[in-house]
Amino acid sequence: MINKELLNSLNATDKVALMHSLEELISQSYQIENEFIELKGLFEGVLELLPNALWVLDEKGDLVYQNDESFKINNLLPLICDFQGSGEVELDGSFYLIKVNKKMGKSILSATDITDEKRKERLISMGQISANLAHEIRNPIGSVTLLSSTLLRRVDVGVKPLVLEIKKAIWRVERIIKATLLFSKGIQPNKMRFQLKQLQDELRLAIGYYTYTKNIDFRFNFKPDCVIYGDIDLLGIVFQNFIFNAIDAIEEEEFEEGGVVELFCEEQHDKRIFEIYDNGKVFENKNIIFEPFKSTKVKGNGLGLALSLRIIEAHGGSVEIVDIDKKGFRIVIEYLGGR
Repeated sequence: MINKELLNSLNATDKVALMHSLEELISQSYQIENEFIELKGLFEGVLELLPNALWVLDEKGDLVYQNDESFKINNLLPLICDFQGSGEVELDGSFYLIKVNKKMGKSILSATDITDEKRKERLISMGQISANLAHEIRNPIGSVTLLSSTLLRRVDVGVKPLVLEIKKAIWRVERIIKATLLFSKGIQPNKMRFQLKQLQDELRLAIGYYTYTKNIDFRFNFKPDCVIYGDIDLLGIVFQNFIFNAIDAIEEEEFEEGGVVELFCEEQHDKRIFEIYDNGKVFENKNIIFEPFKSTKVKGNGLGLALSLRIIEAHGGSVEIVDIDKKGFRIVIEYLGGR
């Protein structure tokens, strides 16, 4: 501490030297302050780049800092402010991994969104369970199929419609089993060139096995000789699923006595673009249309369109929801390698 007496005891030269020292000290203080501000800005910039939410609380539990990511889930903080160590928290259908670290009297809380990881774990578990069930069901269903075919040849004419309904029901169960096994083991297309007429004939046959009560007009608006390059069995499953989805939507529409299902195909040099429309019930929740094991339909099992998307992607294609002038789907399939 420099007091008045000390200053008075200094000569002019000492006073000049002291002033230079003070000026240098003040300059260094400003430099340190600027460096601190720059370092603080750099540190906060790094924190903003982190993919997880971050909060810092003082000794009293008051918030002293939070990054931009944390503002998106600010309602999470009251649930974790007394958190210790690490753990998982669910909020509004999302899952977060919470970690707490205490430094210099401050509590640093981070929240990482692990919803996708939890979803993948759930799908793997559900897929394994479903595959096991499908394997267990497949053998007895095969026996029932054989018995129903034998029964159809032997029963009286008046009973045959009942047996045919049994066969239709068995066919639907077999489709579910096949879809479940395909979904669980993965898609490996066996691609080859075939005409669209082959697919059209298969779809009309499949429609005959599907049960519905309304009068529905199926319109195939494409060239039968159009060539497709892909796995005809897998693509047959895809278009069956979309057609059956359209039938169910028409069945669930309360204000229409009948319905129309339209299929179009546009040929391009390196792709085939399909469009399928119906005048049935509108989409209730577009976000879960392709979500496995989720369905808003009365007859849905949540696998049909999810499996269809996987098959189309395995063909190098894509599926898009159309809901402007018409309601339906646009399906793009690559034609590369099929010339």
